[in-house]
Amino acid sequence: MTVTQGNDFPDNPWPALWALVIGFFMILVDVSIVSIATPALMESFDAGIEPVLWVTSAYLLAYAVPLLITGRFGDRYGPKRIYLVGLTIFTLASLACGFSPTIHWLVAARVVQGLGASLMTPQTMAVITRTFPPQRRGSAMALWGATAGVAFLVGPLLGGLLLDAFGWEWIFFINVPVGLIGMVMAVRLVPSLRTHAHAMDWVGVVLSAVGLFLVIFGLQEGEGHDWGRIVGPVTVPMLIAAGLLVLVAFIAWQARGPKEPLVPLGLFRDRNFSLANVAITMMSLAVTAMMFPLLVWLQTVRGFSPTGAAFIIAPQGIAAVLLARWVGHLVDRIHPRVLPTIGLGGFAVTLFVLAALMTPHSPLWAVLVTVTFIGITGAFVWGPLATTANRNLPLHQAGAGSGVYNATRQVGAVIGSAAIAAMMSARIAAHMGTGAAQQFAGGAEGMVAKGAAELPPQVAESLSAAFAESMLLPAGVLVVGALSAIGLEQMRHSRPGRRG
Repeated sequence: MTVTQGNDFPDNPWPALWALVIGFFMILVDVSIVSIATPALMESFDAGIEPVLWVTSAYLLAYAVPLLITGRFGDRYGPKRIYLVGLTIFTLASLACGFSPTIHWLVAARVVQGLGASLMTPQTMAVITRTFPPQRRGSAMALWGATAGVAFLVGPLLGGLLLDAFGWEWIFFINVPVGLIGMVMAVRLVPSLRTHAHAMDWVGVVLSAVGLFLVIFGLQEGEGHDWGRIVGPVTVPMLIAAGLLVLVAFIAWQARGPKEPLVPLGLFRDRNFSLANVAITMMSLAVTAMMFPLLVWLQTVRGFSPTGAAFIIAPQGIAAVLLARWVGHLVDRIHPRVLPTIGLGGFAVTLFVLAALMTPHSPLWAVLVTVTFIGITGAFVWGPLATTANRNLPLHQAGAGSGVYNATRQVGAVIGSAAIAAMMSARIAAHMGTGAAQQFAGGAEGMVAKGAAELPPQVAESLSAAFAESMLLPAGVLVVGALSAIGLEQMRHSRPGRRG
């Protein structure tokens, strides 16, 4: 394809989008696919729960921290070039993960994987913004959003199938052929877009990386250290507070220091950009948080295998895929607040209903129907919010805008992971005592291994109550997201004659 200039959008940008979706889907699946392999990794490496949990935590950390920076790399060096570099790193790191001889090798390879994913993600959103004209961008963002939503749901299912059939190594090896296909498609189909000669704000790079690392690391390690000391006199609250102070310094520097800031604070003058970032943070937090108690309840109380539990949640992914195209057409035709408000509010109601159904003997058909509504309501959120966030931004800020949006989304996922662990531990302690909570914190796989047949009725009831009450956390967060979505305003680039 030729280089696009300014607002000279290509006639058919869809092939480029499909090429990018392959890689985007792969890196998001890797956020959740490892969680279901925790017992297998512990057995294979003869390792405890804490180092195995770092297989996921290291990936999330390396993925989230550089997102602000990698978005600007796309502006400066071209999104296609940065995407291909990231995809190459991710694919090679996946191969290294599968051949890991020790748990520490695996954690190190996952860090490299996360860096590759961080290079890729902002470029996918930036290419959409720069190749689809505003009036056609809704359908493209709906596909992008559906990819993000479905990936979170497919991960556990795909992981269970690969574990049962081939072993844990294949949850990483599967990325290699997919990555190679993605490279060929990106080289052939993604256009080389005009670059912008931005000066890199290296002070901002350091401040943002250090601040995000301290906050995210503290959140990830908080529950494992009982929110106390991590090393020497340094405590988790001290670490998080230090990170927040560094981020405050980063914001002050962005406002007064560099000629070209890493995060142009003027982006947040756009009301839709600011509110969409709040809403997507709440959505990502909720999706990440609700998966853990649901999957553990299905395995401990209802007796499903990891693959069986993953199949129970599969209808939500199917629903999201089927609705993506229809929702994409609606995005360009109605007011921006309508779809995400319905989606976030409906998702909250769905989780309240699901919490009521999380008992030892609730009818499985009711659980399946309710789970399906997670996918239906989610389809109204991912794509519409992504469209709304960046539609009003100028094209030369597409990389910065997508970097901020993806960073807030990923930080929401990290907070959700830490918050739900603390919530589940607290509710188990309330229903079963601190000893049971400590057993859970030491490794939920121990309870899963017992199976529902060995759980006394009273224990099954108590666990169900604890997991159900934990679901109220993501449900409440979604209410905050819905209130943010209500404030969205009509976009400046709306289709003539079709106002919401």
